[in-house]
Amino acid sequence: MAEILLSKSNHWKKASINAALRGISFTAPPKVYIALYTSNPTDADTGQEVTGGGYARREIVFGEPLIAERRAGTQNTADVVFPTATADWGLITHIGIRDAVTGGNLWYHGAIKTPRPALTNDLIRYLAGQLKIDEA
Repeated sequence: MAEILLSKSNHWKKASINAALRGISFTAPPKVYIALYTSNPTDADTGQEVTGGGYARREIVFGEPLIAERRAGTQNTADVVFPTATADWGLITHIGIRDAVTGGNLWYHGAIKTPRPALTNDLIRYLAGQLKIDEA
């Protein structure tokens, strides 16, 4: 799958402004997980995440942020492999980065450049460096 650029959710926008400008701290999640969606999760976390058929979020690890030309960015440092689908998952159109294996908060989200159906026995994998966060 092609590179995916991720945008901040409303949850993360509020938390970062509150922490930086209002002195309201938050607890950073010890781990983050990638979630697959069949619709746009939007900044407000309203999308439809895949369910059933052996689907489970996967832990994702990002590298140290790099700063260049007033932009900060990071990317996943290792491949992320979802379990083999035991049923059709639908047309995968978006991904999200969340702070829990189930439930939790959406932190980032992005559209897949070429949506694809996930059918029974399919394996969804993102290679190291394909998931990028870029902040101005």
